[in-house]
Amino acid sequence: MPARIDHLVTSGTFSLDGGTWEVDNNVWIVGDDHEAIVIDAAHDPDAVAEALGDRRLLAVVCTHAHDDHVNAAPALADRTGAPVLLHPDDRPLWDRTHPDRAPDGELADGQVLRVAGTELTVLHTPGHAPGAVCLHAPELNTVFTGDTLFQGGPGATGRSFSDFPTIVASIRGRLLTLDGDTVVRTGHGDTTTIGAEAPHLEEWIARGH
Repeated sequence: MPARIDHLVTSGTFSLDGGTWEVDNNVWIVGDDHEAIVIDAAHDPDAVAEALGDRRLLAVVCTHAHDDHVNAAPALADRTGAPVLLHPDDRPLWDRTHPDRAPDGELADGQVLRVAGTELTVLHTPGHAPGAVCLHAPELNTVFTGDTLFQGGPGATGRSFSDFPTIVASIRGRLLTLDGDTVVRTGHGDTTTIGAEAPHLEEWIARGH
C-alpha cells in the first residue's frame, strides 16, 4: 500500500530584502502509520510534531531555503533525530536564517527518497530560489512543488536569488512534462494539476512575473 499524504497549514512571516509579510504555509507529511518525511517544516515545530504523532521521521525535506519554509526545520530535526535535507545551491539563503546550524544532508537532481514503500524523485527546479526542488511521487500521482508552481502560475521572482526566465525553464522542462492529471501540491494555497496549469505557460511569459 503506498504512503498517504497528510497536510497542515502553519502561519508566520516571510522576510527577505528588508521586507516582512504574513504568510500561511502548506506542510506536507508523506508516510504511513510507522514512518514519514516532512516537506517544508514551516513556522511551528510543535504543530508538525503533533501531526507526526509517534511515527519515525526519516527526513525534513526543504523545497527551498526561504525562511518561512525552513524556520522550524532545525527544531523539528533536533526533536526527532531526523536529518534536514536541502539542495546546496540554497545554502546562502539557509545561512541567513540559520547561520549557526548547517543542513544535515544535500538534495541532488534525480535523487530518490523512499518512505513507506513509496519513492519521491528530486527535481531541481531553480528560479524562485537557486536550489529550489520539487518532489515527484508517481505512485501518489503527485508532485510537491514548493514555491516553484502554484495554482495560477509560477512562484514569485521579484526578489534576491530569483530569476523569471529560469523558473519558466524549470516549469517547462521539469514539471509540464509530467502527466496532466498529476496533482500539484504547493507551498502556499490550493492544489492544482499539471494539466490545469500547462495551457497558461505562454500567458505567464507574456506577463513576465
